[in-house]
Amino acid sequence: SFKPDAAHLKLKLKKLNVLGSMLYVAAHPDDENTRIITKMANERLAETAYLSMTRGDGGQNLIGAEIRDLLGLIRTQELLAARKIDGGKQFFTRANDFGFSKSADETFRLWNKQEILSDVVKVYRQFQPDIIITRFPPDERAGHGHHTGSAILAGEAFTAAADPSVFPEQVKTLGTWQVKRLYTNTGRWWNTTINKDTPGIITLDVGGYSPLLGESYSEIAAISRSQHKSQGFGSEGTRGEQLEFLEYGKGERAEMDMFEGIDTSWGRIKNTGKIQQLVDKAIKEFD
Repeated sequence: SFKPDAAHLKLKLKKLNVLGSMLYVAAHPDDENTRIITKMANERLAETAYLSMTRGDGGQNLIGAEIRDLLGLIRTQELLAARKIDGGKQFFTRANDFGFSKSADETFRLWNKQEILSDVVKVYRQFQPDIIITRFPPDERAGHGHHTGSAILAGEAFTAAADPSVFPEQVKTLGTWQVKRLYTNTGRWWNTTINKDTPGIITLDVGGYSPLLGESYSEIAAISRSQHKSQGFGSEGTRGEQLEFLEYGKGERAEMDMFEGIDTSWGRIKNTGKIQQLVDKAIKEFD
């Protein structure tokens, strides 16, 4: 098990005073953007998590003979190992990775859409993210029915999680939850002309350096990404500017920053004023 050193202990203390949260949503193990997860968890100090619709049991295995359920087990462990490195939490739904799907319609027929939507809504209500970032757009540009389906479900859950009449049995224990905004991690292969001057785009530099941890966020992200060994992944760390682009999807638009208009201090919870002061004191006196 990972025992935090002095730097990681101080990081944990600093995170105690930041109550913002971000959930990244995609379809498979290895679809997640470890650079954004690392940046949010270790620089923005937000509670950060990845929701993978599937466990990747429909994929290939480059390190052994295990396929189907056993591969799903391996890829689950690869995701958990990645999150230990980049500082995120990990969630799943019950969706089955049945291999390549040509459309979201086919995906939803085989997944039982309502069942998987209930899983996504449950994660929203349980984790209570301020912001959602999807890996894919909710249409055919995503290139795979599971990819498209993950984005459609993320958008539908945005509305459903706040509605007490949707999956009311969850509401009894978890209550409802209203996400502030949903953005798509755009660019990549379906929008290659996008840049930081594109109107309406939030630009995130994920390449900064952490003096506390002694690594850049993209170096940490590369080690996290390299945990997907069954998929033959091995990423090289970098330093310097690395831009990711976020495109508006739902909720309140942001002008410059994803956490605009969100109180990330203890002020968002009643009668907690002393906590902020105590944590500040602990950070200041930490040796």
